[in-house]
Amino acid sequence: MEKKQFQAESKRLLEMMINSIYSQKEVFLRELISNASDAIDKIYYKALTDDQLTFEKDSYYIKVVPDKESRTLKIIDTGIGMTKEELENNLGVIAKSGSLAFKTENEIKDGHDIIGQFGVGFYAAFMVADVVTVISKAQGSDEAYKWESEGADGYSIEPVQKDTVGTEIILKIKENTEDDNYDEYLEQYSLKSIIKKYSDFIRYPIKMDMSSSRPKEGSENEFEEYVEEQTINSMVPIWRKNKNELTDEDYEKFYMEKRYGFDKPLKHIHVSVDGTIRYNAILFIPEKIPFDYYSKEYEKGLELYSNGVLIMNKCADLLPDYFSFVKGMVDSEDLSLNISREILQHDRQLKLIAKNISKKIKSELQSLLKNDREKYDEFYKSFGRQLKFGVYSDFGSNKEMLQDLIMFYSSKEKKMVTLDEYVSRMPEDQKFIYYASGDSIDRIDKLPQTEIVADKGYEILYFTEDIDEFAIKMLMTYKEKEFKSVSSGDLGIEAHENDKNDDKQKEENKELFEAMKDILADKVKEVRASKRLKSHPVCLSADGEVTIEMEKVLNMMPDNQNVKADKVLEINLNHDVFKSLKDAFVQDKEKLSLYTNLLYNQALLIEGLPIQDPVEFTNDICKVMV
Repeated sequence: MEKKQFQAESKRLLEMMINSIYSQKEVFLRELISNASDAIDKIYYKALTDDQLTFEKDSYYIKVVPDKESRTLKIIDTGIGMTKEELENNLGVIAKSGSLAFKTENEIKDGHDIIGQFGVGFYAAFMVADVVTVISKAQGSDEAYKWESEGADGYSIEPVQKDTVGTEIILKIKENTEDDNYDEYLEQYSLKSIIKKYSDFIRYPIKMDMSSSRPKEGSENEFEEYVEEQTINSMVPIWRKNKNELTDEDYEKFYMEKRYGFDKPLKHIHVSVDGTIRYNAILFIPEKIPFDYYSKEYEKGLELYSNGVLIMNKCADLLPDYFSFVKGMVDSEDLSLNISREILQHDRQLKLIAKNISKKIKSELQSLLKNDREKYDEFYKSFGRQLKFGVYSDFGSNKEMLQDLIMFYSSKEKKMVTLDEYVSRMPEDQKFIYYASGDSIDRIDKLPQTEIVADKGYEILYFTEDIDEFAIKMLMTYKEKEFKSVSSGDLGIEAHENDKNDDKQKEENKELFEAMKDILADKVKEVRASKRLKSHPVCLSADGEVTIEMEKVLNMMPDNQNVKADKVLEINLNHDVFKSLKDAFVQDKEKLSLYTNLLYNQALLIEGLPIQDPVEFTNDICKVMV
């Protein structure tokens, strides 16, 4: 028996790999199964070029054998096996990959790809095992060898007897500790779960003897235990099947099996790309919003596979935040992996896949919007808010991508409409896309500010969510039409004939409005005659970029920004209240102060803004009633 030292740099290197590279110990099984799959792939590839070899697929498999008594776990394959030199070269040099060398030597570029190109995965076994033994007989060799190691101190190689070609890896599983339960790697159902999670789509059968019970023959109440060899993995992933062979039920079943959600998916998207970069993807747009969607606990991302082997449960880089509701998976043979299958280089390939996926999701949502409006409305109820966040975030860099997908409630249609639908209905004389903000549709319906816009027959979009106005401010225009709040200073509506004397009235009432402004002090920027009111006596409007609705939203945020809109108190000169104001200005300055404060507080209430002193407000009402 030869005792040798690892040719790697130091014990510290091996310790670092075992303890740091892999986030979960259970991935050791994924790595060893992937290596076993590689070994079978190599025989398959050699059979394509060697007339002496035949590849009968049914003869090739991987078997997992736990033994609680001896505390061992075996991973057996019928693959190509390794010679003494290959054992030493592939396992004696940390981070050297036999699969990568095989692929390079044989110039394999396309088709039957080799999974294990990266050379570190084998050493994941030391995360769960005190001793790792590898017994292997190479194809075409009469000799077999045993490689054994207890870790960083080195390894031994000696000849052994093995009748069949292939490799058997024997792990002496560690004893349990306070922090780790190693027993689970000896339990049938725990191992089955790990195999299904990571290696379900390995192309060769992964077999295991499974214990079950059945009624004893001739007895209804007695049961007997029996052991049956089962194939654990499904082998052929749904994404590699022809779309024409699959039904909606097949996709729904996959959605449920992968636990993407407890709802039924609203739509599935099956993508197969064979170009500069090859990948398959199955994406789902959920029907219902996850309960934790807007919490810190929610993790976006798609499952990422490399050649059928699960690399990451949640690859966040594959989805932009505005499409974070999408569930599903991506499988690519072309991804560059670094060190282990868990660590991805943020390279051009991944970015290209992500870009293509985003375009595909947008295209499918537009198709849903056009061809199945009822379903799109259902989707938008759940995730429209996220699309609007997408328009606003990243300084509006995604607004071109999302502007045709967002919708708002329409005053005319009495339902959600797109910006394109709104603009297509605009009369020639309408300069702006008008909107009104408020807590609810009913509340906006009653806003005094909407009167003149509605009177002109113009459609108004209702903004009922806190993100709406911020998103629109970032969007700025749609199809060269600027957005305009019904509460803004200049509505761009021509004056009515009976309003032609505005300037005269403004001059006549200048002193009254100045007196009211003095009473309100810094609460308002200005008091002026309103051009927008018809039946209501008073309203608030805003001068400047910050609207009243934005003030409300910003001041509800935890950092207490104390933002103030430049408010203007507008008075309807055609309302009876205005006559009372004029009389009070001439006859009773105390009453003018009472009326001014009442009107201001009424305007605040209409806007849903808090009254600074509710007691004073109720006392003022009582004074008017007496």
